[in-house]
Amino acid sequence: MGGGMQNVDKIFTPCYNRPMSNKDVIELLRHWSDMADYDMKTAQNMFDAKRYPYVLFMCHLSIEKLLKAIIVKQTNKHAPYTHNLVELGKNSGIDFKETQQILLADLKEFNLEARYPEWKKDFYKKANRKYTEEYLLQTKALFIWLKKYLKK
Repeated sequence: MGGGMQNVDKIFTPCYNRPMSNKDVIELLRHWSDMADYDMKTAQNMFDAKRYPYVLFMCHLSIEKLLKAIIVKQTNKHAPYTHNLVELGKNSGIDFKETQQILLADLKEFNLEARYPEWKKDFYKKANRKYTEEYLLQTKALFIWLKKYLKK
């Protein structure tokens, strides 16, 4: 992760609707993008370690952070304070295919299922190798596709 991380705190403010300077936008974009890369690598590492529920959670986080980077780039404002990938997808202005919209909805559920005890038990049961590998591959494809929006 980049050396600008220590400066990110000063651009995170409770008022996410305020316009930012070009320097702040670039710094925040780098932050979200670097963190998304880190989370995607962590998802793969967790898969290799057979920690399947964490793979799914990290898949959610990596896409969330990329969507937030795209929103910052397009609006020059902070992304909304939400973990809802469907909502972030709508706010990104990207025209998602139906399969991608379904993936966003599925990944959104992994955020809840991985965090809250009332869902954890069932989530851990279904997060086997085959199930997890399918979502990891789909997430990697979406991740690469979303990265193109940051380069435009």
